[in-house]
Amino acid sequence: MSYCFVVPVYNHPHYLTALLTQLKQYGLPIYLVNDGSDASCSALLRQLAQDFDQVALLEHAHNMGKGQAVMTGLTHAYTQGMTHALQIDADGQHHWPDIARFLETSAAHPDAVVIGQPIYDATVPKKRLYARYLTHIWVWINTLSFDIHDSMCGFRVYPLAATCKVLAQAKLGADMSFDSEILVRLKWHNAVFINLPTAVIYPEQGISHFHLWKDNLGLTKSHARLFAGMLCRLPQLLKQKHRAPQQLSSRSPRQSGE
Repeated sequence: MSYCFVVPVYNHPHYLTALLTQLKQYGLPIYLVNDGSDASCSALLRQLAQDFDQVALLEHAHNMGKGQAVMTGLTHAYTQGMTHALQIDADGQHHWPDIARFLETSAAHPDAVVIGQPIYDATVPKKRLYARYLTHIWVWINTLSFDIHDSMCGFRVYPLAATCKVLAQAKLGADMSFDSEILVRLKWHNAVFINLPTAVIYPEQGISHFHLWKDNLGLTKSHARLFAGMLCRLPQLLKQKHRAPQQLSSRSPRQSGE
């Protein structure tokens, strides 16, 4: 198995150096995807790509959306012979010490998609929190399953063969809807999920590009398309549900003594 990191970036300069310093200790390739950032952030990304030997910088000429940035990173990693990619956001919201748990859990269950299950503190914007619950409901409906506890957390490990197969077969949203849509489509392909609880904060210098009305509208359109797809696949999904194995534990190997 060959692991790497995929980090989508759009005008997130404040935590980049600290994040790359944290990732460097794992000795894995790091694919930074510059999604059309402004001149100052782009310059920083190019400098970091020179300063960190493990970093490869992929650049979009203009902003194409977080989903497209992640797809660019995953597809490139797969062409480079990587088998798994840990996606982590550049805005400082994720709990970096949990990276080891995500990698260990994936290594113990290499066919599974390991996804973060956020534990929020008081910094979370309430409007964002309520919107997430609506997405959870749609995801549970569109998968006929509760296996995916949170589909919007951008802290996860993808098995690349299965994921890139889905990317090649379907046109996924290039915006914020991607994080949810790819998990739903992986579930349609009978993927196994492991949900790892992880702390999520909204730091003072954190920059969020989530636009409440625009992105929620995009999510709604995505869920509607997925609902239509679910109806078309209903017999297949019901068979999967009947044959589904017991869900994997969300504990890491270190926690479970494996």
